[in-house]
Amino acid sequence: MKLSTAAVKKIAELARLALDSKETTLYAGQMSDVLAYFEKLNKVDTKDIEVTAQVTGLENITRIDKDKNCDAKIQKSLLEQAPERDGGLVKAKSVFN
Repeated sequence: MKLSTAAVKKIAELARLALDSKETTLYAGQMSDVLAYFEKLNKVDTKDIEVTAQVTGLENITRIDKDKNCDAKIQKSLLEQAPERDGGLVKAKSVFN
């Protein structure tokens, strides 16, 4: 499958990427190669292959967040170091609009 430069421009626009004509031509070729490879993969018979999510055997090991009691003097000392606070809490600037 050959991807047109118009398609690359549309994809770049959707991704909010500014591409010049040289980049558009380059990426059209590279993306076409990737799509051609996927076309080859689609032809591979995987009927008897077990579905695999990962192959390392690693598992997520998590712990439950637990509230730990903090000595009142230590808590007060730590809060005094915070540039902004609200009662017993440290205020932080919003990361979302």
